[in-house]
Amino acid sequence: MEWLLQADLAVTGWINTHLHTALLDAVLPFVTTLGDNGFIWILFTVCLLLFKRTRRWGMVCGIALLTGYLTGEVFLKNLVARARPFTHLEGFQLLIPEPAGFSFPSGHSASSFAGATSLFFMNHRNGWWAYPLAGLIAFSRVYLSVHFVTDITAGILLGVASAFFARWLCDRYLARTP
Repeated sequence: MEWLLQADLAVTGWINTHLHTALLDAVLPFVTTLGDNGFIWILFTVCLLLFKRTRRWGMVCGIALLTGYLTGEVFLKNLVARARPFTHLEGFQLLIPEPAGFSFPSGHSASSFAGATSLFFMNHRNGWWAYPLAGLIAFSRVYLSVHFVTDITAGILLGVASAFFARWLCDRYLARTP
């Protein structure tokens, strides 16, 4: 697995060398806070749960977020126990407070894509807007050197799978309502 770490470090190094700008250094720390503890997606979930017409989709989103959290944060991160990228970069200065815990998979990416996919399920025509936000949050984690690209990829896959599981669960056990 050393080759994977080297590939991930090469991508992280390239991003640090070629993509960092003063504007992104100012904007992306804010963007990443939207995903802290799944904040923005929990907020959307609560809003959906408030109205009878969207309550089912709020449940899908909530179950997807919970599934991603338990699978990623509680189980996989502790099983894999992967160090974060900035710990491999000599003299690197973080633009955000040092995150606690391990790197794999990205919880920000998992919650973002669980939320975005749930919102897309609710409304294909208008739900697509959640994906660029989820992608931006995920990219911010690599840009800030707190996750590797493989952490982000695994988080995205976990989030999407969690949303599909939540939708299946709700379709199977809850009355189907629009």
